[in-house]
Amino acid sequence: MSRPATFNQDPDRVQATREKLQSRRRGTNAIALTLSLAAMAFGLLWLVWILFTTLKLGIGGLSVELFTQSTPPPNTDGGGLANAIVGSLMLVVLATFVGTPLGILAGVYLAEYGQKRWLANITRFINDILLSAPSIVVGLFVYALVVAKMGRFSGWAGVIALALLQIPIVIRTTENMLKLVPNALREAAFALGTPKWKMVMSITLKASIGGIVTGVLLAVARIAGETAPLLFTALSNQFFSWDMNQPVANLPVTIYKFAMSPFPQWQSLAWAGVFLITLGVLGLNILARAIFSKK
Repeated sequence: MSRPATFNQDPDRVQATREKLQSRRRGTNAIALTLSLAAMAFGLLWLVWILFTTLKLGIGGLSVELFTQSTPPPNTDGGGLANAIVGSLMLVVLATFVGTPLGILAGVYLAEYGQKRWLANITRFINDILLSAPSIVVGLFVYALVVAKMGRFSGWAGVIALALLQIPIVIRTTENMLKLVPNALREAAFALGTPKWKMVMSITLKASIGGIVTGVLLAVARIAGETAPLLFTALSNQFFSWDMNQPVANLPVTIYKFAMSPFPQWQSLAWAGVFLITLGVLGLNILARAIFSKK
C-alpha cells in the first residue's frame, strides 16, 4: 500500500518558494509602477508644455484695450476682445440657465421616481449617448433644427447647442449625488408622514447640493471653450451686439479665426483669448473642487 500524502514539507523549500514568489511579485509591481509613472510623466509633460506656451504667449497680448475694445479689422494695430468676451458670457450664462434646471429635474426623476422603470432606462441610455457624442454633431443638429429653419445664424441657436452639451453632465452628476444619500434618511422622512416631493426638496437635494453645484460648474467649464457647435449656430460677429437673434461674437470662434489668420496682430489677440479661457476653466475647476471638498 502507498503511503498517505502528507502536508509536512521541508521548511527550507517552503521558504525558498515563498521568497521566489515574493521576488516575482516585487518585480511585477516595480514594472507596473514604472509604467504608471512614465505614463503620468508623459501626460504631465504635454500639460506643462501647453500651459507654459499659453502663459508665455498669452500674457504678452494682455492689455486694457483687450477688455475695452472690439475685435479689430485685419492687419491693423490695437483692438481687443471685448465683444467676444461679452458674447461668450452671454451664451454660457443663458445656456446654464436653460440647461441646469432641466438637468437637475431629469436627475431627480431618475434617482427618486423613475429608478428602474422603462422610461428611466431609455433616458439613461440617451443621456449616455449625449455624453459621448462629439460636440460638432450637436452643432449640426441644432443647425438643421434651428438655423436652417430660421434662415440665419443666431445667439439663441448657440445657447441651445451649449445647453444640449451641458444637460447630460448635470443629469449624470445629479443622479449620482442623489444616489449617495442614505435610504435611511428617506425612510425616516416617510415614517414622519412627509410627502415625497417634500422629502426630495428638504432632504435629498439639500444633502447633495454640494455635488450638484460641482457638476454644474464642471458643465459650465466644459461648454466655455466649445468651438464646433458655435461655428454652426452663433457663428461670430466683428462688432459688439446684444441682439441674440443675430450672430454673436464669442471667444472660441474668434480665437479659431484669429489663430488661423496670417496677421500677427490677430494671432496675438488669439493667444490672449486662449489665456483667458484657460484661466476661466481652471478657476471653475478649482472652485468646483473646493465646494465639493467642503461638503
